[in-house]
This record gives sequence, C-alpha cells and structure tokens, in this order.
Amino acid sequence: MTTPTDNLDPLFHASSLNDKAGEVTHQFTTLPPLSLYIHLPWCERKCPYCDFNSHPSPGGGLPEKHYIEALIADLDSHLPQIWGRTLSTVFIGGGTPSLFSEAGIDKLLSEIRQRLPFNDLTEVTMEANPGTLEQDKLPGFRAAGVTRLSIGVQSFNDRALQKLGRIHDANQARRAIEKTLSAGFRSFNLDLMFGLPDQTATQAREDIDTALGFAPPHLSLYQLTLEPNTAFAKQPPSLPDQDQVAAMQTDLHDRIATAGLNHYEVSAFATPGNICQHNTNYWQFGDYIGIGAGAHSKISFADKIIRERKIKDPARYLTASRKGDSRAERHVSTPAETVFEFMLNVMRLQNGVPLSLFTAHAGLPLGQLLPGINAARDQGLLTMDHQQLKPTPLGHRFLDDLTELFLP
Repeated sequence: MTTPTDNLDPLFHASSLNDKAGEVTHQFTTLPPLSLYIHLPWCERKCPYCDFNSHPSPGGGLPEKHYIEALIADLDSHLPQIWGRTLSTVFIGGGTPSLFSEAGIDKLLSEIRQRLPFNDLTEVTMEANPGTLEQDKLPGFRAAGVTRLSIGVQSFNDRALQKLGRIHDANQARRAIEKTLSAGFRSFNLDLMFGLPDQTATQAREDIDTALGFAPPHLSLYQLTLEPNTAFAKQPPSLPDQDQVAAMQTDLHDRIATAGLNHYEVSAFATPGNICQHNTNYWQFGDYIGIGAGAHSKISFADKIIRERKIKDPARYLTASRKGDSRAERHVSTPAETVFEFMLNVMRLQNGVPLSLFTAHAGLPLGQLLPGINAARDQGLLTMDHQQLKPTPLGHRFLDDLTELFLP
C-alpha cells in the first residue's frame, strides 16, 4: 500500500540527500511577491481589548507632516534591499489611518509611487473607523489611490459597542458603509466580532444579518479574546462560555455561507474575486516591507530571509527614522524557523497551498517539511497529494496543534 509521500520520493528525498543537520540553507531562484504595510499608530481612543501598537492622538494634534516624512525616510532605507522589485499590494493600517487628511494620504502614496513601481492590479487598502469617517474625506482618499476600505464596525449593537469602548454607535456604522458605497468604493471589508461581553446568540445573529444586508464583498469575523497587557485582561468582562461561543460561530458561518461569501481563511470571507490580496500574500508566505512605528518586515534574498521590526514608540520612531535607521530588531531566519513560520501562515487558508509554494516562497527543499507532514497526517490534521497541502476540517479546528508539529 502506498501513501502520497511514496510517490513524492523524487521531490522529497532527492533534495534531502544533502539536508544534513545544519547544512540546509535558503536558496531562491525567484523571489516571492512583495507587499508594503504602512503603520499609522494613532487613534481617537485606545479600545480595552486592543493589543496593537496604537496610541491615543496627542493633545497638540497629529504630527502628520513629520510622520509622513519619517515614513518616506523609512522606506528609503529599504530600497537597496528591494531594487527592481514591484509592489503587489499596499495596506495602510493602524491605529486609525482615516484620522489622516486626504492630502496627507495623497502625499504618502505619491512619494511611494516615485520610489517603487506598482503592479497594474495593485490593491491599496486603508483601515477606517466609522467614528472618524467623514463623507468629504472618502472621495479624496479614493482620488489619492486608495482602492479598498476596511471598516472597523465590530458590532451594530449600541450596548455592545459601548462595552467594547468604541467611539461610534450603530447609526454611525451604517452611515459609514453607505458613505463608502456612495464614494465609489466597490471593494471594501467589514470587520465584525462575536463572543462579546454578555452577547446572546440572537444579538450575534442580528449583527451578521445587518452586515450582510449591505452585500459586502469581504467580511472579517473575529472572536473576542482577552489579550495580555490590555484593559480587558486586567479587568475581564463577562463573556459567553466556550459552548455558547462555538454555537455562535457555527451559526454565523452558516449564515455567511448562505449569503454567498466563501470562507477562504480562518477569519475571512469573500465573494468571488474579492479576497484580500494583501493578507493573502502574508498567508502564502510572501515578502513585505513594514514602515511606521512597530511595523514588521520579511524580505527574501537569494540565500536568506531577513526579518526586521521598527521602534514601537511613535516619538522615538520619528526621531530615529529621520536619522536614517528606525530598526529595533533584525533577525536572519534559520531554515527550521522558516518551516514553522511557513506552516503557521499557509495552514490558515481553507484550501491550503500548492506544494510547490514551499520551495518558491520558503526557499527550502521539500524534504524539510516531511517529518511534520507525516506527524500531521497520522493525527488526521493534514491531507496532501502531488499538488496540494491542505488542513483537514479537524486541522482547521485545532490549528495550533497542527502548526506546533512543525516547531523547530
């Protein structure tokens, strides 16, 4: 009796003959797609569940001009690493990027275009919160080159929004979506959460049904979790129990599927042709430059992968970036780390990835995956054939257990 790996001997074992401990190195014949992430760290108010690098707006107003100058200096420091490469996507995240002016976003994107060629189909996403979206800003953002908005709705229930510490109410959330449509954005995402403080199954269902009533091309659905170093971690709210949350999740996923959105990643749903290209590049282990306070980068070279992180504090970042180096950390990935990081990302995708993506985007021989693959298949967490590496439904349910099998 044969197994899928028996027929893959030429792929796995021929390349593994030289894979002695400590001798495997990254080798890229072509480099992965390249994305750009831009972090704008300020928001009106820090939400009690948020563990992102975000900060309340300074009392004297946003240092928009100086921060954009720092972002461009930050990007300039990366240019020698990426000569000749084209951007496939851009994502402006935060914080709340829509606090910046239309002119500021236009200036930022114009400066980037002067330095890096954009792919003809480049997706440019900007995050926005309903409480900071003004109708007269949206056409300006669109004219600046933003092609997609990601709107942080979280809930359409006023009491839930208050408990989450959000600055908007349900009516503002509805108006923000209507404004997005009237401004001509046909590509947009709605962020929603479930398992909220004291939330009932009916309330969770009403949130989803309201969102689906706007026919969003993309929907992100997250379970509220209590992250360390947040206000909720210090003073936990009353949350539904795990059985209630599991039942909510099943019900919500069914309703989203009935509305015609495909569940393509753990927390992401989209109509055909509307998946988030930027996030998909992360999940497919592509490359990305991160500019801005606390932003991360992953950049592949012919023989290595380098990861970097920028200084998190906005004031320190501003000073350091203008001096030419805002890096807080730099790390050259080992092959063992790359195996785990690759699987940590690609197994989030509902349909998995082609086997060939490992050699293309990780720069390593397929034999490096074999021990983890065999262990995952034995536990019913993973399936594999000649073309595709894919988590089983059990593997998706126990994703942490699946990916831990590939730890160094």
